[in-house]
Amino acid sequence: MNYRHAFHAGNHADVLKHVALLAVCDALVAKPSPCFALDTHAGRGLYRLGSASAQRTGEADDGIGRLLVERPRTPAITRYLAAVEACRAIHGHDAYPGSPWLLAYALRDSDRIACCELQPVEAAALRANFAGDGRVVVHERDGYAAIRALLPPKHGAIRYGRGLVLVDPPYEAQLDEFDAALAALKEALARWPQATCALWYPIKQRRVLQPFLRKAARLPAKSALVAELLVRPDDSPLRMNGSGLLLLNAPWQLDSTLQPALRGLQGALGETGASTRLEWLRSPA
Repeated sequence: MNYRHAFHAGNHADVLKHVALLAVCDALVAKPSPCFALDTHAGRGLYRLGSASAQRTGEADDGIGRLLVERPRTPAITRYLAAVEACRAIHGHDAYPGSPWLLAYALRDSDRIACCELQPVEAAALRANFAGDGRVVVHERDGYAAIRALLPPKHGAIRYGRGLVLVDPPYEAQLDEFDAALAALKEALARWPQATCALWYPIKQRRVLQPFLRKAARLPAKSALVAELLVRPDDSPLRMNGSGLLLLNAPWQLDSTLQPALRGLQGALGETGASTRLEWLRSPA
């Protein structure tokens, strides 16, 4: 059973993913037409950093815990910290928002969110956490398979031209997961070509990712951007030294938003040898 979300909630990888997620959402809602978001590996959507699972790893101490103290002054990080504090104002001092909560926080009443979670216990918690929000539909099913079923998105007479597909798999199959994720992104783009697609990935040794990135650059998207944060040198295959996001059809000027945020995260969360990367695998036309 995959409890990756619970064990690692609030760590440096979550911080990077959630800073970028909010930046994408803010770009989407800048236009008046309604949006749709699909979260393929949603988890339970809301976590307790005081829980036994979170305390066992202590990873949040070097992620959101440190960031709340350092508070780098960049708009994207400030936006993310405001979201965390809004979550805690509602749910308590040790609450931490997962991606479904952040999607619901950032999107509007006219937007719709579909969250997929395969594990029954996590899916039940996700459903309970959003029981009062009519925008959010929870699917207890495989997120990759849901792409074919749920895209292109529609709600009644509304067909959504804009939106987000977030793919955040557990990588239990290690490098084999990249092939499954890329196939899912290819399917998503075929069914909904204008979607912004975001794939989170762990980094142990960056050189191992080169075949994945070459394949990602060939996906049928108008653009492909990678944003990475390494909190330590990638000199050990036995630990997660950082993480990245592959962003397909990234919103206009997202790179300009993420560049200062990455520098701020490196300064606040990084050890000696930390680094960042922001690079277009395919530049927008």
